Amino acid sequence: MSGGDVNDPTATWRPDTLAVRAGLSRSGFEETSEAIYLTSGFVYDTAEDAEAAFKGDVDRFVYSRYGNPTVTMFEERLRQIEGAEACFATGSGMSAVFVALAALLGQGDRVVSSRALFGSCFVILDEILPRWGVETVFVDGADLDQWREALSEPTTAVFFETPSNPMQELVDIAAVTELAHAAGAKVVVDNVFGTPVFSKPLDFGADIVVYSATKHIDGQGRTLGGAVLGPKEFIDGPVQNLMRHTGPSMSPFNAWVLLKGLETLSLRVERMAASALEVARFLESHPSVKRVVHPFLESHPQHELAKRQMRAAGTVVTFELDGGKDEAFALMNALQVIDISNNLGDSKSLITHPATTTHRRLAPEARAAVGITDGVLRVSVGLEDVRDLVDDLRRALG
Repeated sequence: MSGGDVNDPTATWRPDTLAVRAGLSRSGFEETSEAIYLTSGFVYDTAEDAEAAFKGDVDRFVYSRYGNPTVTMFEERLRQIEGAEACFATGSGMSAVFVALAALLGQGDRVVSSRALFGSCFVILDEILPRWGVETVFVDGADLDQWREALSEPTTAVFFETPSNPMQELVDIAAVTELAHAAGAKVVVDNVFGTPVFSKPLDFGADIVVYSATKHIDGQGRTLGGAVLGPKEFIDGPVQNLMRHTGPSMSPFNAWVLLKGLETLSLRVERMAASALEVARFLESHPSVKRVVHPFLESHPQHELAKRQMRAAGTVVTFELDGGKDEAFALMNALQVIDISNNLGDSKSLITHPATTTHRRLAPEARAAVGITDGVLRVSVGLEDVRDLVDDLRRALG
């Protein structure tokens, strides 16, 4: 859960090596694959040992809600890939977002966020936190002047996705972080679309990164998980305290599945991103498509920013049809390869109609403010042959 020894040889390893070997802690049986410690609790030789463990006098596992050997292996591996001081795994991506914000914010505090957010993230900031006395201010994430104005007064936290879900709006991480720090705020970045492979928010000054590990880290539709990464003082302090006493912890089995996911993460997302760009170029050339949004298309208004702060633009393509919901639904129902689903980052290509699913909770005016019309579709490009995906879309488009 915390940073490693500076003398650890893993400090010289490159990300793909870390993804396979970082955090490995073998038992006395010297197994090849990581062990799954399916236990809720742990035992002590003496009553005095138990007392010392709960007082924090000794560093050991006491209860799997607090920490577990398999979960710790996942946390340490992701920590090293991300380049963070510490990591705490959570039961889902949304629990990671909530825990990160709740560990920073309290009654009377102020948070500034981009308005282009995943639906559940918007609900946390727009409905839940304000009930607890937190002031939320929304800005257009691409507009530095709006950030500058909102951060002209003391602020506790800044939150944004980049690229955003589903409209792929980017936030200039370095510029916004500089403004946020001047206002006294900690910067929390949801890096799901960026992935640990393509985007490194901490390198641009961000303080905290959150993930839905359900997406690319598992990437095979098997399990839920999340993670909060950041300074050791933050993770081992308010995050750990909140996690221990509210309980949205990751299960050992899920941690083991996600460890296996990390081993192939780079291979999968590199292939998926290359295919996504090819799909985006096809859709952009099709006369039935009104517009296509993908950060590495030259037509994206923030294309240069995307190239500056991302190594690749991710695995998602967003596009819009003129015919609204009826035409969008007709296309989805005509697909034979791509599945209809609300998930993303999977090895199977998936298509979503955000206005009626993932972003349904947003009021129509809130959806309109970020460009989510009834004709918008989000495609998460998987590992199929890209020629089959293009053929599938071509048939469905007519």
